[in-house]
Amino acid sequence: MPGLYLAQLTLSHYRSHWSGRMDLDGRPVALSGPNGAGKTNILEAVSLFSPGRGLRRSSAEAMARRPEALGWKIAGTLCSLSQVHEVEIWSDAAAARQLRIDGKPASQVALGRIARVLWLVPSMDRLWIEAADGRRRFLDRITMSFDPAHAEVTLTYEKAMRERNRLLKDQVRDAHWYAALEQQMAASGAVIHANRLSAIEKLHDAQAEAQTAFPVAELDLTQTEGSMPSGEADLLDALRESRFRDLAAGRTLVGPHRADLYAVFSAKGVPARDCSTGEQKALLISLILANARALAQELGAPPILLLDEVAAHLDASRRAALYDEICVLGAQAWMTGTEAELFADLGVRAQHFVITEENGRSSIEGAA
Repeated sequence: MPGLYLAQLTLSHYRSHWSGRMDLDGRPVALSGPNGAGKTNILEAVSLFSPGRGLRRSSAEAMARRPEALGWKIAGTLCSLSQVHEVEIWSDAAAARQLRIDGKPASQVALGRIARVLWLVPSMDRLWIEAADGRRRFLDRITMSFDPAHAEVTLTYEKAMRERNRLLKDQVRDAHWYAALEQQMAASGAVIHANRLSAIEKLHDAQAEAQTAFPVAELDLTQTEGSMPSGEADLLDALRESRFRDLAAGRTLVGPHRADLYAVFSAKGVPARDCSTGEQKALLISLILANARALAQELGAPPILLLDEVAAHLDASRRAALYDEICVLGAQAWMTGTEAELFADLGVRAQHFVITEENGRSSIEGAA
């Protein structure tokens, strides 16, 4: 079938999986099994088919199966619209992660051109009430799903900012040392801000047009202090003017790294941080679905979705509504739960696998 999905996934010495293989057809994937069986490890492996460090943000060394620590490998057949790609991701012992696409060495940026992977994991449940950096990462992953080049621009900005911060900590006052770095930060920072605003607008549009059982979130991009300069020239001026204050603080106090994602439960007019735990979760699900709908409209196919333990936190009607929306969307959504009954409403609309673990080895059983 056309779309964006994994048609095959194989794991070797990856976390709890000594070896495993899954043959897939594009339908949603329901993974059931006890806690600790290795379900989330499979979702993490799939998350590595997108640029970045994956849904756990782990090092390559941490992904190796213990106690052997010999290295690991993930391979997948990725159906991407009208093309099929063979993707191999691996690490030898504690070495950095490597990637081949169709037999040729590739950068992670190349993954962003052929795949889109979105995820929602339990560690994100506190997104609205914890520090702003988590919300920035959440927004940047959404932004990167629309524009894979956003990752490179962000890295450019962060590298220049680290060097500027080093000068500030060393109390360097000569303006010539700052000029080139601030020019680079202004150019890349203005693009980052514009990209984020564009992503938020796309989420708003996708929510407005949807028939959904999940709440609409009003989103705004704010700053932890003051306001974000409106463009490259204004940001450059702000960096120059802030130097004295930044020297006192030992760090850069203006720029897109000070942004925060502010959300409001639209129907109630209540900020997300003040909503109940269930409402906060529902808002996250709504945004992931909106992101997926917007991407489906742009790309011609929905992204791969990774929803870890999401079913357990929804009542039966909301759970059924989520499954219906995923199936209407046509996304290959990978979902985990401790009980197979959590996925009963999916029936033959999904492939069902049972993940078990014995003596430290995970096994993948069955598909329907």
